[in-house]
Amino acid sequence: MKIVISDTKTGKSYSVELDKSKSTMLYGKKIGDEIDGNELGIPGYKTVITGGSDTSGFPISKNVSGVRKAKVLISRGVGIKKSHNGDRLRKTVRGNSTSEETGEINTKITSYGAKPIEEFLGKKEKKEEKEEKKD
Repeated sequence: MKIVISDTKTGKSYSVELDKSKSTMLYGKKIGDEIDGNELGIPGYKTVITGGSDTSGFPISKNVSGVRKAKVLISRGVGIKKSHNGDRLRKTVRGNSTSEETGEINTKITSYGAKPIEEFLGKKEKKEEKEEKKD
């Protein structure tokens, strides 16, 4: 499962890939639920779930309960491009709870820790790889 963590202070986003054992701790969480940073590898931080998508690419909808897929009639939201005012479209979306079918969870930081987030999720590895390629 992929977790995207957005830092509202700097405007940067960080991507974290969780293995199967860690991602099972997030099953059953809903949009708006708070996640402790220790579960994501950023101790001292707290994040809140803002959205996501399933493994097929369907967006998670706050209005559909559970983990099911549903075709709902919506007038605004993710995936809607209205040509006229008042248009509604029937779209397939996933429910608001996370499960093994969830492919990506989007979160934003609500409480900051003592250390900067770059120390935990920075792109240090890529810089080192670039230096090795130059040699």
